[in-house]
Amino acid sequence: MSQDTNTEPKKRGRPPSETAQKRALEAAHDILMAEGFGRLTIEAVAARSGVGKPTIYRSWANAQELAMAALLVNPMPQAEANGATADVALRAQMRGLVTAFASTRGRQITMALAAADPESEFTKAFRNQVILSSRNAGRGILEQALARGEIIQPLDLEALLDMIYGPVFFRLLVGHRPVSPEFGDAVVATAMRAVAPSGT
Repeated sequence: MSQDTNTEPKKRGRPPSETAQKRALEAAHDILMAEGFGRLTIEAVAARSGVGKPTIYRSWANAQELAMAALLVNPMPQAEANGATADVALRAQMRGLVTAFASTRGRQITMALAAADPESEFTKAFRNQVILSSRNAGRGILEQALARGEIIQPLDLEALLDMIYGPVFFRLLVGHRPVSPEFGDAVVATAMRAVAPSGT
């Protein structure tokens, strides 16, 4: 993993523009795919993207967080996300996750996570930028579906989110079974059945 392990507090002030964030993510993704984690530093991303280090640090605490976010660039295609049903949007998000972790760099991340200290910056970055970010996006999808009357109120929304994302990350970390698009579809279908309106 990168030697750039110093965590700087996120800066106060004006938040970085979406354009700057996109440029930083694209540069980080290019470095990650071409050279691996060991070469991904905040300095390298700043040099490649033209985005200043303070601006990058306002979005990501360290190189590990930026690397995790870069791995999941465009995890859910906007064409599928905008106006999609919860079922379609969640399946698209799952496909993004599966595609990211099926890549060479994604498999390397998975293997490194299995051996990492649970309190390491690497593991914390995975938890913040992948697990919690995915759950938050899923929460938004389900809340919108509730507002449209597309699904019924679950007994516990947090438990439902764990039902959707838990199996994917369990397979990634334990490695007992493959993570495939079909598996992601099956997880979403099972979860959606639990909140389907009566008679559907």
